[in-house]
Amino acid sequence: MDNVLAFGAASSQAGRVDALFVMIAVIGGFFFFLTQGMLIYFAVKYRRRVPGRDNDTPAITGNPLLEFLWVLIPTLVVVAIIYYGWRVYTDQRIPAAGATEVHVNGRQWMYEIRYPDGRTAINEIRVPAGRPVKFILSATDVLHGFYLPDFRVKMDMIPGRATTLMVEPDRPGSYQIYCTVYCGTGHSNMLAKLIVMPPREYAEWVERGGREGGEGGEREPLAVRGERIVKGAGCLNCHAIEGKEKIGPNFRGLYGSKVPIEGGQSVTADEEFLRESIEDPGAKVVKGYPNVMPTFKTSMPPDDVRAAVEYLKTLK
Repeated sequence: MDNVLAFGAASSQAGRVDALFVMIAVIGGFFFFLTQGMLIYFAVKYRRRVPGRDNDTPAITGNPLLEFLWVLIPTLVVVAIIYYGWRVYTDQRIPAAGATEVHVNGRQWMYEIRYPDGRTAINEIRVPAGRPVKFILSATDVLHGFYLPDFRVKMDMIPGRATTLMVEPDRPGSYQIYCTVYCGTGHSNMLAKLIVMPPREYAEWVERGGREGGEGGEREPLAVRGERIVKGAGCLNCHAIEGKEKIGPNFRGLYGSKVPIEGGQSVTADEEFLRESIEDPGAKVVKGYPNVMPTFKTSMPPDDVRAAVEYLKTLK
C-alpha cells in the first residue's frame, strides 16, 4: 500500500497517507455501488406488476447467518481502516532517532527559522534529503498553521506552547509552506519554502554558514538580487509597493524622502536609514506604525542587506 498512487508525494510517509485515502475511497466506493445496485435490483425485480392487486410479500422472520455476516464484515473493514490509519499517524508523530531539529516561530506574517547551531533564516528552511526532520513549532502573536501539502502534514503553531511535526524528505526540491489559520490581513502572503538538498550540498551549505550565493551568482545585478531577497524574506507581507497601505511604511518612494519618526523628529531615508531599519528596526520607528518588525541582523548577511537596500532605491 505504501507505493500506491503517490500523487507527487515528497516522502514515503506522504505516500502512505495517499494510500490510506485510496484504500478508504475504494472500500467506500465498493460498498456504495454494492448497496445501491442491490437496492435498484430489488426495486425492479419485486415491483408491483398488476395495478390494484395486493401483492403480499412472504413473511421472513430473520436469517442469523446473514445478520452475523453483515455485522462482521463491516466491523472488520472499519478495524482495518483504523489499524492502518493509526500506523500512518504514529509514523508521523514518533520522533525518529537522529532527526535534524529545526525551530520555526510563526508571527504576522512570516516564519522565523532557527537551527540548533545558531543559524537563522526568514521564510526559508533547508534540510538534507534522506534524513528525518523534526520541526519544533511556536507562535509569537496569534494562531498560525504550518502546512506542507507535498508531505501531507500540518500542525498548528500556538502562542505559549511548543508543538512538533515530523517529516522524512526523500526527494530534493523546493516545497511550498502555507499558513492554514487565518491570522490577519497578511495571511494569504504568509508563505515559506522548504528546500530539500542532497546530503553533500547540504553539508557544503552548512560549512558556508548557511549562506547562498544567489540565483544568478556574481553576475546577478544587485538590485535584482535584492528584489528576490525582499520577496523571499516576507517583507511584502507588511510593506506595500503598490496599492493599499499595509501595517508598515510603503516602499514605493521611500528612498530619499523625509520620514517622521517617533519622538517628533524627521530623518532622510538614505542608504544608512534603510540598512539600520533592516538590521535594527527599533532604532528609528516611523511615526504612526507599530514597532513589530523583527530584526534581520542575524538572519540576513550584510551582502544581502546591501542588495535589499539597492532594490528599495529603485522603487521611486
